[in-house]
Amino acid sequence: MVIFAAMEYQLKKSLGQHFLTNESISQKIATALQQHAFTHLLEVGPGGGALTKYLLAIPNIEFRAVEIDTEKVAYLEKTYPDLKSRMIQTDVLAMEAPFNTPFTVIGNFPYNISSQILFKILEWKTQVPVVVGMFQKEVAQRIAAQPNSKTYGILSVLIQAFYSVEYLFDVEPSAFKPPPKVMSGVIRLVKKEQTANMHSEKYFLLLVKTAFNQRRKMLRNAVKNLFEATVLQDEIFNKRAEQLSVADFAILTFKMNIH
Repeated sequence: MVIFAAMEYQLKKSLGQHFLTNESISQKIATALQQHAFTHLLEVGPGGGALTKYLLAIPNIEFRAVEIDTEKVAYLEKTYPDLKSRMIQTDVLAMEAPFNTPFTVIGNFPYNISSQILFKILEWKTQVPVVVGMFQKEVAQRIAAQPNSKTYGILSVLIQAFYSVEYLFDVEPSAFKPPPKVMSGVIRLVKKEQTANMHSEKYFLLLVKTAFNQRRKMLRNAVKNLFEATVLQDEIFNKRAEQLSVADFAILTFKMNIH
């Protein structure tokens, strides 16, 4: 286990910082990453560099790391001189794609913006075939959830529309400094070769968000403003949002009545 020099930088709660310090977990994540070939790699939120040092050792790839915290950038560039030309100091949620070619994304994602990072990856999905990330376990389970479960929701449907999700392993709080109050989980997303046919991503997003915003209601009542009354008589509208598959939502987009 590596304990980073306390005087080098300070942890910032406002940025949701919990830095991985367990070497075996870092190695396990790096191994999971390399099960799918890639030539370009972006690390989101390298923090203290626990994962970064293993990523820098991967041969024959173009590597970039995005970090918003000036203090961490200075620490990383001092500790890993090879990073100096590879750091992007900015907010990942506001940045453009770092490469013009397909690239893999990896990260111990800051828990307070992990869902937003996933929506950013969805913006980049035509360029991002694989994502390996660590999340709060509850969020990781939500991403991987299947229909007819309480954890199945907006994030599950939107991610699974475009990616296959594999829950890889749990990570104990003791693997971090400071230890978070929750368990963490590592998942892998792999872009689907064929995605569900839908009217448009805009319609799909609107339908899924509207349906789950009132998830306890029967679908007919939750989404009544998006369909003609005659369409709402279909039996599928007797269900609740959590009972619909990705394919069900995609099919319904063709029946929406939006002005």
